[in-house]
Amino acid sequence: MTDLAALLPRIEKLLDRLDTPATAAPDWKRVRAARWSAQAGTLKPILHPQRVALRDLLAIDEQKQRVNANTRQFVAGKPANNVLLTGARGCGKSSLVKAVHAKYAPKGLRLIEVDKAGLPQLPDLFDQLADAGYRFIVFIDDLTFAEHEPGYTSLKAALDGSLAGPSDNVLIYATSNRRHLMPEYMAENLETQDLGGEVHPGEAIEEKVSLSDRFGLWVSFHSMDQDTYLAIARHWAAALGASADDGFERAALQWSMGRGARNGRVAWQFARDWASRQ
Repeated sequence: MTDLAALLPRIEKLLDRLDTPATAAPDWKRVRAARWSAQAGTLKPILHPQRVALRDLLAIDEQKQRVNANTRQFVAGKPANNVLLTGARGCGKSSLVKAVHAKYAPKGLRLIEVDKAGLPQLPDLFDQLADAGYRFIVFIDDLTFAEHEPGYTSLKAALDGSLAGPSDNVLIYATSNRRHLMPEYMAENLETQDLGGEVHPGEAIEEKVSLSDRFGLWVSFHSMDQDTYLAIARHWAAALGASADDGFERAALQWSMGRGARNGRVAWQFARDWASRQ
């Protein structure tokens, strides 16, 4: 009786899902981006996705070239890699993904936003996208894992190793501030061995790098210097119709000191504030 009582809630949830009518797939001719709802197993259209132009992303020319080339190959039906964009915060990782989507959306590229809670249900998403007739980027933003999170192994399997992996019309683009996506501890480095003069990392380190290794393309972003930060602030101020007078640089530097960072995001936020005050 105890086992039956424990099973009843699960049976009720299953019956509720069976009673729920299937939700129609988005009309991809009209919808260019969607959000994956893992709990409902459905795709929710994003009717007004944020649009970013590649020309507005300054000081990351190499990163733009690599991600743009990979995406162009993918949209053309050629082999392409899953992409991991890592590095300093606010330097354009997420914006670059949005920008290449905006560029290639007219050619049939669609963007699917998935949060970390939705990673275990990736096979269900892949099933829905396999025969959709479009090219899809599954976008996972700001990805990090704590120890033993279930989504970690789910993403590993989705990238490489699962029979239920994505079809040829799906790639995964992820952003993270960490290259290896998990916290690393000093004690784990003590497992490293010297075998015949060669360094062999311990099992804990090998496990943590095994996920990032499954992304075929790594794109790194770095902190910017003061001159680059100011150039980006001027660019955005001009784009917003504001002029940069004699007090502009001083105000921009004070703003960055208050935020504790110099990056593209901080420059954009300052430019908006400057333009509004003008």
